[in-house]
Amino acid sequence: MAGAIIENMSTKKLCIVGGILLVFQVIAFLVGGLIAPSPTTAVPYMSVKCIDVRKNHHKAKWLMPWGHNQCEKLKDFEEAVSRQIEANDIVFAVHVPLPSKEMSPWFQFMLFIMQLDIAFKMDNDLKDNAEVTLDVSLAYRDDVVEEWHEIAHAIEIRKLKCTFGSPKTLESEGRHYDCDFLPFMEMGSVAHKYYLINIRLPVNERKGINVGIGEIKDIRLVGIHQNGGFTKVWFAMKTFLTPSILIIMVWYWRRITLMTRAPVLLEKVIFALGISMTFINIPVEWFSIGFDWTWMLLFGDIRQGIFYAMLLSFWIIFCGEHMMDQNERNRLSGYWKQVGPIAVGSFCLFIFDMCERGVQLKNPFYSIWTTEVGTELAMAFIIVAGICLCLYFLFLCFMVFQVFRNISGKQSSLPAMSKARRLHYEGLIFRFKFLMLITLACAAMTVIFFIVSQVTEGHWKWGDLTIQVNSAFFTGIYGMWNLYVFALMFLYAPSHKNYGEDQSNGDLGVSSGEELQLTTTITHVDGPTEVYKLARKEAQE
Repeated sequence: MAGAIIENMSTKKLCIVGGILLVFQVIAFLVGGLIAPSPTTAVPYMSVKCIDVRKNHHKAKWLMPWGHNQCEKLKDFEEAVSRQIEANDIVFAVHVPLPSKEMSPWFQFMLFIMQLDIAFKMDNDLKDNAEVTLDVSLAYRDDVVEEWHEIAHAIEIRKLKCTFGSPKTLESEGRHYDCDFLPFMEMGSVAHKYYLINIRLPVNERKGINVGIGEIKDIRLVGIHQNGGFTKVWFAMKTFLTPSILIIMVWYWRRITLMTRAPVLLEKVIFALGISMTFINIPVEWFSIGFDWTWMLLFGDIRQGIFYAMLLSFWIIFCGEHMMDQNERNRLSGYWKQVGPIAVGSFCLFIFDMCERGVQLKNPFYSIWTTEVGTELAMAFIIVAGICLCLYFLFLCFMVFQVFRNISGKQSSLPAMSKARRLHYEGLIFRFKFLMLITLACAAMTVIFFIVSQVTEGHWKWGDLTIQVNSAFFTGIYGMWNLYVFALMFLYAPSHKNYGEDQSNGDLGVSSGEELQLTTTITHVDGPTEVYKLARKEAQE
């Protein structure tokens, strides 16, 4: 009777812990849905065609589309032909942001895509697999009367992928091709108030540069940046979650060091998972408000990659430590077949990211997808990483199947076991089922909210209440995985309390084989984990 009462109390405690975590999870979603604005904003820009008159001793190197010291403009290319202005003397100028606005470090990054307005002409048709060569320059300033300072200059090539929906006849002249957007520029910081982009389309018939690209009428850019309001909410969440995970990590490791045994592999992996989560949480982004740290996007990718690698490794090792057989698995080398694909896949994605965003630290106009060699190299890295991911999930599914098969075999023989061995296996079975449940719930919520954020318009409106779905996705999922790691360290921390002399090996009559089995997993004679205590409280008989 006493055992049943204690077990009911422990189950109640587990429900209370789960309820508290659920409340925090709901708050994480509501913070993004009700407080934060949309994560990003897209701003369209139409380039202004300027005449480059530097050959006539013009002092300005940079051509401004409007405002003080603006350039001499062209209305269209017909005017250029009538004035005998060559294509090499035409510059497409774009000022970021639009008039009477300023950029802010709270925008965090800038991503630009380009669309070319190409008209069909019989005598200047667009060739198959045509490539456009861009001579692009980027400059900044922080005052409207200040001189422009160059950030980057590059000669870039972009492949044109266009279709024409009408027959190519004289009647169709002047109609525009339907062209795909082209990657143009990406910057990992927005440290200045004003930016200026100058684009030239140099023509060299002898070298075949910008020949057979049709008649380009205009260049349009779409600039995407993070909303400042969302950035502030995101920084606030990171600032709140960092000490939360740090405190539970210190508490968790202190519990382990108080044990009379050395930490087992699973405990080390859970602690490493907490470190990787803390690495993501540390709000170093606050410094990007005052410093021009263009490497923040690359740094963020590396932090996420480390966390995902640790999370995948934890799932494998957790399953292995709950196999409930006689194999010794308390060594990382025992999981090389399963962890190997994680390491190879992570390395491939890291190299891909370095080839893309690493190069963009020096040249923001660079894209690995713009050349055949770069595209093949990128696809090779992604395919290898995809194969490794598939192998990993095959190994994981096989191990989960083995654990459930062993569970069904052990459950039928539990009544005939000694108390120590029975409690040991009950703890293993409950721990595994409990973690599988919350893991599947977290994965399902991630997938569901990702799909919802992709198929909706970005927000839901209920009367006067507007819910930002995309913001809720980011803050909710980010908070969820933090709670996942928090719950792991809290519920699977070993206990340092003394549970009485009746738990010693001699009093319980545990054989040498049983003692060996008790030392291969986290449920040890020094004390059960928190989740074990909450679910299977041992009654003192």
